[in-house]
Amino acid sequence: METYITTPVLLSGGALLDLQTNERHPVDLVVRNGRIDRIGRQERASFNGEVHDISGHLIVPGLIDMHVHLREPGREDEETIESGCAAAMAGGFTAVCCMPNTNPPCDRQEVVRFIKKRSEDQLVEVFPIAAITKQREGKEITEMADLLRAGAVAFSDDGSPVQNAAVMRHALEYASMYGALVIDHCEDEPLSASGHMNEGRMSTRLGLAGIPDISEEIMIARDISLAEYTGGRIHIAHLSTRKGVERIRRAKEAGIQVTCEVTPHHLALNEEMLSQYDTNLKMGPPLRTPSDQEALLAGLKDGTIDVFASDHAPHSAEEKEVEFSAAPNGILGLQTMLGIVLSKVVQPGVLSLADALTKMIITPRTILRLEVPQIREGEPANFTILNPEKTWTMNLGVNRSRSRNMPYFGWTLPGVLWGVCNKGRLWIA
Repeated sequence: METYITTPVLLSGGALLDLQTNERHPVDLVVRNGRIDRIGRQERASFNGEVHDISGHLIVPGLIDMHVHLREPGREDEETIESGCAAAMAGGFTAVCCMPNTNPPCDRQEVVRFIKKRSEDQLVEVFPIAAITKQREGKEITEMADLLRAGAVAFSDDGSPVQNAAVMRHALEYASMYGALVIDHCEDEPLSASGHMNEGRMSTRLGLAGIPDISEEIMIARDISLAEYTGGRIHIAHLSTRKGVERIRRAKEAGIQVTCEVTPHHLALNEEMLSQYDTNLKMGPPLRTPSDQEALLAGLKDGTIDVFASDHAPHSAEEKEVEFSAAPNGILGLQTMLGIVLSKVVQPGVLSLADALTKMIITPRTILRLEVPQIREGEPANFTILNPEKTWTMNLGVNRSRSRNMPYFGWTLPGVLWGVCNKGRLWIA
């Protein structure tokens, strides 16, 4: 249920989670005219407005997913900005960054403005990521300054790696003039073009052409070298390999401006689950080995990996219900990211709850140079309310996306969402 906040709202019985200390502070919170009016104890009986009991829930600044595919314009049968924002709300997000592999691609001011216009009535704020190159063909960089002025927050050809090192160099140089971020899908296409899953024992057993881990690692090494040479800021999308983690760790120790993200599916799933040829497990980069998963968890623990991002990638049933080698890469992830992070990272003790949420609230916005929501009196009301211990089950009835390409149906996950608040609106799950 989504409503405009037209009268004061009291959220009673919850607790603020301090992301620096991981401490919980019981409070009541009053929202008035889209802003946080009061934090502290408030008598329900004397309150003149709408009252909600959120006992057992935590209040945190609104979550952001910096890597999603909303498919609009061009593939509204798979997802729209409206349906993608609905899935985002159901996942606890008040902001998302959408990738440019639409039709037409987000490589011109008009497309950036279209996305901004289509999303302005949504509770979830949508930040467009514009293409690095025109038509995402990897040949000629876009008019980055114009795209930034139109509202783009970063640049990526996600799904189409920038193969030409000279083009990537020019992109980093141009973007660095404006302090802008370049996000790369690291894949050496000649090495991986004919592959459908991770190359190794399982690909041989299943009779599927493989994608070697060096395909990712080589491009990560190249991008790190280019970032060091140009002084630009590079962000590595959907990191999946042990060697990639090691490369980024060494680059950070050397002071190079490199950041990276990991997806929940690369933490929760691996190549050994592909024995049934389930196309909902086909993605790019492919699911890797348990050893790679261990390296990703180690990278989270020591701070090498900066961000959790879903890489939410809707596909129609017609596209996925084919033989494995013909299916497109991609998996839904907005509604399940929080639960998978809690189950695979927080509950095993890899990160504290506060540290994990920081990678979904503060760090992505810091990397993108976006304002971080503050839960303080007088600030705009932009927050998420959740119970990290309580569990729920993912099923078709709660799926808010237009697509259903995920292997998580039937999974029970921690992290029950009460609701989200942003832009003068309150959505209650």
